Amino acid sequence: MDYRRIIPCLDVKDGRLVKGINFVQLKDVGDPAENAAAYSSAGADELVFLDITATVEARKTLLDAVKRTVESIPPTVPLTVGGGITNCSAIEELMDMGVSKVSINTAAVRNPDFIKEAAGEFGSQKITIAIDTSSNSELPSGFEVMVKGGTVGTGLDAVEWAKKTEDLGAGAILPTSMDADGTQNGYDIPMTRAIADAVSLPVIASGGAGTLEHLYQAIVDAHADAVLVASIAHYGKYTIRQMKEYLAQRQIPVNL
Repeated sequence: MDYRRIIPCLDVKDGRLVKGINFVQLKDVGDPAENAAAYSSAGADELVFLDITATVEARKTLLDAVKRTVESIPPTVPLTVGGGITNCSAIEELMDMGVSKVSINTAAVRNPDFIKEAAGEFGSQKITIAIDTSSNSELPSGFEVMVKGGTVGTGLDAVEWAKKTEDLGAGAILPTSMDADGTQNGYDIPMTRAIADAVSLPVIASGGAGTLEHLYQAIVDAHADAVLVASIAHYGKYTIRQMKEYLAQRQIPVNL
């Protein structure tokens, strides 16, 4: 059965779980390991851990926080880690720690061959390409790839970049709308759909979920294979169970 997955996202800064709006206005919302454990026991299909300031601070992922998070969840819940991953030795270090997959963003844009190298060494299914997007009407798709935690525009068209990453061996794509992030006004459906329709890889909708209907829209209207959730989970608006039951009632296959 091809389930649609609910994936809580742990944005981590200085070892603490944070949540922002449009990638800024960060608020401390707790301990990543404790939250990971709670989401795992609540039925999360997977988890994503993003060290959101690693690239800006030109350092690698905070391994201590990753280690505590891995140890807090059962091995049956896959954990994807991103932030500051720039070479295969960094990926190997995380895999040795028990991380299931990695998410690469800025380093892939700077050196696209890194995707091919990483996929060749670890397998495509281990490599997720994160794409932070911002509206830009001058580009064919209307969406620009942003790097360094959303602080730098690249001039790259997000849809064209997504297609290129697939050709290079990416196993999944995680596009996050900077415009929608943290607003709880809904995912960027046109952007997510444009990428999902351009590639044959699983696409994880990210940025802006605020209601259960938004999850449904991401899957049905934006053709996403999975939905990343943060604010609506961290602030206790809905439980993972409520999200899955809502989708199941709307005939979306979920793993209850």
